[in-house]
Amino acid sequence: MIILGVILLIIGFVTGISILWTIGLILAVIGLILWVLGAVGHAVGGRKHYW
Repeated sequence: MIILGVILLIIGFVTGISILWTIGLILAVIGLILWVLGAVGHAVGGRKHYW
């Protein structure tokens, strides 16, 4: 999710399409939050680790 967010951020920035930039930012932030929760040991979606 983080990688997809970064890709959309780059594409949105280069092409000037703001909706791609916004969606990429949201996906990257959600991915980072899930990654941090999984890293500290909280179960995310019923799993102990989130990749």
